[in-house]
Amino acid sequence: MSVEATARVVATRDGLPVLESAGPLALRRTRAAGPYTRVTVVGAMSAPLGGDRLAVEADVHEGARLHLDSAAATVALPGRSPAPATYDVALTVAQDAELRWLPEQLISARGSDLRMRTRVELATTARLVLREEQILGRHGEEPGTLTTRLTVHRAGRPLLDQELSFGPGAPGGWDGGAVLAGHRAVGQLLVVDPDFEKNPVESRQLGESAVLTPLAGPAALVTAVAPVALRLRRLLDAARCELLDG
Repeated sequence: MSVEATARVVATRDGLPVLESAGPLALRRTRAAGPYTRVTVVGAMSAPLGGDRLAVEADVHEGARLHLDSAAATVALPGRSPAPATYDVALTVAQDAELRWLPEQLISARGSDLRMRTRVELATTARLVLREEQILGRHGEEPGTLTTRLTVHRAGRPLLDQELSFGPGAPGGWDGGAVLAGHRAVGQLLVVDPDFEKNPVESRQLGESAVLTPLAGPAALVTAVAPVALRLRRLLDAARCELLDG
């Protein structure tokens, strides 16, 4: 039997007036460092399976600071239903608010079929740190079919719209030399910060398999590939430290 569930969090300057768990998505307030309120998504059961429809919604009100992460990797698995699973993430960040969306990796297991969509709406003075990591197959196995789309609007205008497809159901060439070149871990780090208007970042290569690209927004996008998940995380963590502290 397929599962349909939506977990929702609302953050204000004063706390978390809404913290709603659902189905396999359990939201827990956890200890945070610094000025952030931290919420962790804890998986209550195996999901997403074929046919599941899962969603996470986060609304960060004016002046609030929310750190939203997950306790473990999300593993897309085949299920009894032949229909693809869907996982939708909707993030809204108001004026002078900040969101750090830093979930653990999404693992596409053999035989799975997942469509993931992340949509972000930012106010003009909002700040965002967003990390996505896709791991194509568990150790020693081929990946399932995975399609992810990241769409970001700032002040009502498009900032980024990017779609990635991998696995047996993806268009040919996804694993070719011009795309992944045999790597099985791919990730993106997006940082949106009004301070980049005065101090824009410069496009450059970060190591052998990552690149930093400035976006008109003001924002910076890091795209990286790696042979394994640990190497990918190290690349993205180093880029995050450079962009936030440099």
